Amino acid sequence: MSQIGSFNNTSNSDSDTVVDFKYAVYPTTYLTIFALSVFGNGLSLYVFLKLYKKKTLVNIFMMNLAISDLLFVWTLPFRASYYLMNSDWIFGDIFCRIVSYSLYVNMYCSIYFLTVLSIVRFVAIVHPFKHLKLITVKYSRIICAVIWGFVMTASSALLFSGNTSQKYPKKCLDLQRESIQKLLMMNYVVLIVGFILPFCTIIFCYVLVIKALLKPRAPKAKIRASHKKAVSTTIITLFMFLLCFLPYHILRTVYLLKSNDDNLSKLLTEGAVITHCLAAVNSCLDPVLYYFAGENFKERLKSIYKR
Repeated sequence: MSQIGSFNNTSNSDSDTVVDFKYAVYPTTYLTIFALSVFGNGLSLYVFLKLYKKKTLVNIFMMNLAISDLLFVWTLPFRASYYLMNSDWIFGDIFCRIVSYSLYVNMYCSIYFLTVLSIVRFVAIVHPFKHLKLITVKYSRIICAVIWGFVMTASSALLFSGNTSQKYPKKCLDLQRESIQKLLMMNYVVLIVGFILPFCTIIFCYVLVIKALLKPRAPKAKIRASHKKAVSTTIITLFMFLLCFLPYHILRTVYLLKSNDDNLSKLLTEGAVITHCLAAVNSCLDPVLYYFAGENFKERLKSIYKR
């Protein structure tokens, strides 16, 4: 299978303990993430749709993030069934491509939407008057369309290259040794464009946001609420990047570089399983961001609960 991300080496060099570890961790984790994410993002999407008449650019970005998560998590039961059936893929090659494709669309849409939210908070706090003029609801829709179009187009190679092979007709989510060199070159491009640049942008924005918030001032209540949401966005987004995306991208690169080293095979494969699961966990954490940083989200959710 030729995809960057689900990088599990199933060659003979893998020990039985690694295989058992993979079969034990993936199904439990995937099904847990599926249940939590469907509930959290489904409820969040309902709240955003209720708020749509009072739409704000922040909520539009968050609503697209929730849609991205839901489009991804529906594939998790199929991933879980693959490992429950001892790496036997019964759903066909085309569906295998779609499952692989959905992982990358979700991951990099999430990264870009979180980056745009960071920029919005940065502009709103540091340049509030420019914020009113430059970033409108109309532009937010255009930005969302560009993000979806770019990520879906960039990931489309997964739809046009077979994931199963004649040698391994029942394999889907496992990396084959013969495709590693090709994936290594792709990984460098994806690493820079899909992770390093957005991550550096977020850090840059948040350093300036924190610097602006530390200036002595006596803001009005509405401004204080805006500052509080900016801080919440800062903390939650950085936590998600450090927990979900950073370990995944680091270990993916190390794995592809050291995949032929039998001495590290067991350690890297187990690490790959863990970081892959952490990357999928981001879909469960997004509702936390909506609750603490969404515009009117908390109030609307409480009113729905009371009713």
